[in-house]
Amino acid sequence: MKCPFCGYKEDKVVDSRATAEESAVRRRRECLKCGKRFTTYEYIEEVSLMVIKKDGRRESFDRKKVLAGVVKACEKRSVSLEKMEEIVIQVERSIQKKSDREVLSTRIGELVMEKLKTLDDVAYVRFASVYRQFKDVGQFMTELKDILGKDKPKAKR
Repeated sequence: MKCPFCGYKEDKVVDSRATAEESAVRRRRECLKCGKRFTTYEYIEEVSLMVIKKDGRRESFDRKKVLAGVVKACEKRSVSLEKMEEIVIQVERSIQKKSDREVLSTRIGELVMEKLKTLDDVAYVRFASVYRQFKDVGQFMTELKDILGKDKPKAKR
């Protein structure tokens, strides 16, 4: 590591710790020539994840877009931002586990719907109505009936 003050190429690590979000390692270094201290960050180099859109276009995965969709679906619901961000993290982890660096946008949407369905029915229906682009009220009602059906208590015999 080259000292940013004097350019000397040798230093010692004084302190090393993970950042708050644990996405990098922060290292305090001291130049062996001039004695000044400086900080470096070590990150994992990630291969870009590509999303294949419905029309065949490819674009880089953008977690902000996924979060924006989840936030919109959960608008005026009692779902914390922390829980919404956790959904995005879970979806992102799930698609990164695949060895393939490309994922269909439909797969991302399905994963988000799975997570929302267990979190909040209204948010799920909102997301599904936009994501699935229901063609008519009949499709929408079918989805609602599925949700309402799971909440009904089982009849006693």
